[in-house]
Amino acid sequence: MGNSRVNVRWVAEKAGVSPATVSRVSRGSTQVSPELRDRVLRVIEEHGYRPSHFGRALAEKRHGALGLVFPGLSGPYFSELIQGFEAEALATGDQVLLLASHYRADTDAKVIDLAGRVDGMAIHAGTVSEAAVEQVSQQIRVVVMAGEAGPAHASVSTDNSTVGILTRHLLVDHGYRRLAFVGHPEGSPDVTARWEAFLAAHHAAGTAPPADPVRLGLQQSDGAIAASTLLDEGDPPDAVVCANDETALGLILGALGRGLRVPEDIAVTGFDDMPMAALVKPGLTTVRQPVRELATATARLLGAPLTQQDGDTVLDTELVLRGSCGCPDGS
Repeated sequence: MGNSRVNVRWVAEKAGVSPATVSRVSRGSTQVSPELRDRVLRVIEEHGYRPSHFGRALAEKRHGALGLVFPGLSGPYFSELIQGFEAEALATGDQVLLLASHYRADTDAKVIDLAGRVDGMAIHAGTVSEAAVEQVSQQIRVVVMAGEAGPAHASVSTDNSTVGILTRHLLVDHGYRRLAFVGHPEGSPDVTARWEAFLAAHHAAGTAPPADPVRLGLQQSDGAIAASTLLDEGDPPDAVVCANDETALGLILGALGRGLRVPEDIAVTGFDDMPMAALVKPGLTTVRQPVRELATATARLLGAPLTQQDGDTVLDTELVLRGSCGCPDGS
């Protein structure tokens, strides 16, 4: 029968063990001897003990939970990110508490509050202020995804410089001369790095880059807006490098809706290599980044002690050539 007095300390006293041992038994941990496990289980069954999250946290001095902070739930990128992070957390028996900021004004306060309920936190770069990241890093283990390491936190990101290889491919291999870049560098460290790689490739090829990017978000609807901005003016580009695949697909739809052909009238490229990139016709030329590995590496790093060697972990990316840039599909 249930009893309001029955808690982790009460069970521990009755069984003659520590509260941490009771918590381990209630979680099914194998780090308890059979004799102690049987003793604790007898008390639990006899008195109807039901473990609570807060009781475990008190007994083990940990919450058994990791925080994941990111901008929003929409799009295949964040879906893959969440799945990869949760899969790694499941392997270590941790829960995942999600906080989607949606760029709300009180995100910093929400993140600081979440820090009191988790053992470690993954924060997607550009989601909260640097001051909030540093404050939380003083309390718990923090790893920044798609950003840079700081004095008290590590980072895991992917190599955005491959956009330079993509841009050189458009300029040198295909001979395109009027390129545009779609993305908002000030909104994301990733997009900033891609824009810088785009510029560097122009300078290396001796070609003048556009003065500014088309500053838009990363959703398919932003690609449709980009099509209106770029294709309805007098001198449209002959190739476009988009900061991600969703934007590129939106731009392609906008071009087709105007009676233009891809890549004959305009070449379009992206970044991510989301599944749809290989299914559209022509296939989307893009940069493949290991999103799931980005998430699992972040979650794995949260479970390790902070060391001076952590710094920035950068995962490789790969140029994928398809028909949207003028290459044969499947090349």
